[in-house]
Amino acid sequence: MTPITGAVATGLILQRNFIAYRRAWWIFATGFLEPVFYLFSIGVGVGALISGFEVGGREIPYAEFVAPGMLAASAMNGAVLDSTFNFFFKLKYSKLFDQMLATPLTTTDIARGELAWSLLRGGVYSLGFLLVMLAMGLVSSWWAVLVVPAALLIGLAFGGVAMALTTWMRSWQDFELVTLTTLPMFLFSATFFPVTTYPGVLRWVVEATPLYRGVVLCRELTTGAVSWDSAFSVVYLVAMGVAGLLVARRRLDSLLLT
Repeated sequence: MTPITGAVATGLILQRNFIAYRRAWWIFATGFLEPVFYLFSIGVGVGALISGFEVGGREIPYAEFVAPGMLAASAMNGAVLDSTFNFFFKLKYSKLFDQMLATPLTTTDIARGELAWSLLRGGVYSLGFLLVMLAMGLVSSWWAVLVVPAALLIGLAFGGVAMALTTWMRSWQDFELVTLTTLPMFLFSATFFPVTTYPGVLRWVVEATPLYRGVVLCRELTTGAVSWDSAFSVVYLVAMGVAGLLVARRRLDSLLLT
């Protein structure tokens, strides 16, 4: 078989997924609407009862505080959904990846292509959510143009690790562990209130979580409170995503080529 480049392989997998999902466009709509509903119910509803929180030395309305956190959480959920349930079905049930390996595609191409698809899906969600934030006046800095790339980094981090962990899943029941991990991060990673609320050691634990790094990065960009801490968040998310992708590729080698 004639080998193909990584870019062509990724494009082919993206094309395959697009064709497979073109009749299920409503799945994308639900993924976009969920964080919007959260924003209106919590950001606007609860925001009417709370004056706001301080970010970067100035106080911002509660809705403006929560919105970037919801965007980050949306990027996480989108990436995890694609890289766990959908990836597991293709790996264990439809045997799609076995069929792909009968072509010039490699396990590296499969891992990279599937992760690229989850990033594309998350990027669409993030862009739509950012437009909602702009329409509601919840963006106060031109740094916000980098929010979508930041959301892609969040998707890279969670998608890569989720894909790697999924290769160890044995049945659908194992996915309860996914919810057990992502739900606490969604609730406690400074999405709805500042991390300064937590005492000593607990605060350090929260600050070490990947969603916290994503939430803080998005919030710093939308409010203009960019600092060296933002650079640390970028490095953290990139390192996590690359590590997850490498492990996923090695696991696919073990599962599909032996």
